[in-house]
Amino acid sequence: MTEWTSAVGAAQLARQLNTQQPRPAGPGTRKPPAYRALADGIRVLVLEGRVPVAARLPAERELALALSVSRTTVAAAYEALRAEGFLESRRGAGSWTAVPAGNPLPARGLEPLPPESLGSMIDLGCASLPAPEPWLTRAVQGALVELPPYAHTHGDYPAGLPALRQMLADRYTACGIPTMPEQIMVTTGAMGAIDAICHLFAGRGERIAVESPSYANILQLMREAGARLVPIAMAEGLTGWDLPRWRQVFRDAGPRLAYVVADFHNPTGALADEDQRRQLVDAARSAGTVLVVDETMTELYLDDDLEMPRRVCAFDPAGSTVITVGSASKAFWAGMRIGWVRAAPDVIRSLVAARAYADLGTPVLEQLAVNWLMSTGGWEEAVGLRRAQARENRDALVAAVRRELPGWEFEVPRGGLTLWVRTGGLSGSRLAEVGERVGVRVPSGPRFGVDGAFEGYVRLPFTVGGPVADEAAVRLAAAARLVESGTTGGTGTGTETPRTFVA
Repeated sequence: MTEWTSAVGAAQLARQLNTQQPRPAGPGTRKPPAYRALADGIRVLVLEGRVPVAARLPAERELALALSVSRTTVAAAYEALRAEGFLESRRGAGSWTAVPAGNPLPARGLEPLPPESLGSMIDLGCASLPAPEPWLTRAVQGALVELPPYAHTHGDYPAGLPALRQMLADRYTACGIPTMPEQIMVTTGAMGAIDAICHLFAGRGERIAVESPSYANILQLMREAGARLVPIAMAEGLTGWDLPRWRQVFRDAGPRLAYVVADFHNPTGALADEDQRRQLVDAARSAGTVLVVDETMTELYLDDDLEMPRRVCAFDPAGSTVITVGSASKAFWAGMRIGWVRAAPDVIRSLVAARAYADLGTPVLEQLAVNWLMSTGGWEEAVGLRRAQARENRDALVAAVRRELPGWEFEVPRGGLTLWVRTGGLSGSRLAEVGERVGVRVPSGPRFGVDGAFEGYVRLPFTVGGPVADEAAVRLAAAARLVESGTTGGTGTGTETPRTFVA
């Protein structure tokens, strides 16, 4: 990157550095110089995504005062980071974080495995479960009964079938969010919805604020659309959204769009509370930023005693700030490529008009199947089965990882489909590479960050349970031992020189 897109204050950076736990030194190991410890601390924050890439760091004097060290120590640390490629500077513009060249984002780990590989490989790449039968079959059979009248038409419904638009609008209204069919557009999955929104609102070169980490496929979609991504670090654990940071980025970077997953965030599993939702909408409205809210995980709450907060769009009654995206792919089945957008009627009209030059419309039969599910009560039954399966898998995976990899750290989310795991200092990219050799496929942390952050993480989805979850953890532990021993061609730790980070 050639310029900063956000800023980190001296007090904020000092707090983050002070929360780091020093790695234990072996016998006879000398304590590193103060500047080296400071440089290593900042580098770890960048690689873990807690300080975003392209974030302007405080001036040397400001950070020295905040840390109670000499300015010479900070200057030497900044110089070491520049030499290693973790810092860039320009006279008059300050210094901002970077990730060294030659460390591309891993290209593997999220694409579905080919069927012939499923027998020998445990796939933890895709956060998708098998269809909740018998409801898929029943839905398709119900759709076939409803199909004949539509077969006598042209079959092109750029905004979606009127019956499904009405059904989706009614479901939002039942949640206390009055919605008309004119506020709904049916899309080909959530990806199709967000692609359309990005092309309408954020032309090439426009800034889009994103959570850091965030959903890898959406980040890649935005990159390919030519957007300039502005990462905003998530708070520690499941606490989620750091609203002062969001307000600062909205103010300083002026992004045209912001993309958030407020319900069981992918990959961390965090759930935004109502106050966070209200503040996020208010901050976006004040900055003139359009807030795109991904609700694909909303119905996947796994703990029965969890009281879900109101939808984010409930805090935008005028409908001028929030665009909501939903989908059947996570809650029901990934093969059901039906998504939708809820927005102001003028936004929907613009999206529909632009669709004539994209995919024209969404398959009629699949729309009829989703409408059948939602109109008969089959949707609630099917999603209930999905929750039970995901809950059982989550509990089995958590137990297996804690048993086989006690040094790995994570918090157990109360919903969603993913576990975000800190790998005890090991390189997530190396774990992904070595994991495939020992029969387990896992996406590394940098897939979910901007420009290589989160090297010390992997994402584990709730897609396997029982003995398969146990075996997956055993294979991950085997991969971790190989990485830690250095038998893969390097030590692979997340705090060593950049050349150990491979895709």
